[in-house]
Amino acid sequence: QVQLVESGGGLARPGESLTLSCTASRSVDSFSTMGWYRQDPGKQRTLVALMWKTGETNYADSAKGRFTLSRDDAKRTLSLRMNSLKPEDTALYSCNAVYNGHLHWGQGTQVTVSS
Repeated sequence: QVQLVESGGGLARPGESLTLSCTASRSVDSFSTMGWYRQDPGKQRTLVALMWKTGETNYADSAKGRFTLSRDDAKRTLSLRMNSLKPEDTALYSCNAVYNGHLHWGQGTQVTVSS
């Protein structure tokens, strides 16, 4: 059983920053991967940033150079620092964790970037 809770979304102006956090109900080192995905209304969910158990990361092209993942094992939290936000970043952001081959999702947190 895995529960994921996201926080940190909200309204930001272009160029501003937000930090999204995902807190898990179990040790994050038990997940093979943990990451953030985005979904626009009527669109397929896509990868934003992913971290492997080893700490290696992968970012979507749109996120490279602007977004940064960090993991706090003691707090069971994966955070996504989103800098230089653009209107195109507007989406519902969901936390994902893979445990023993099963995908787990949080409820999502909305990010809106608008001038």
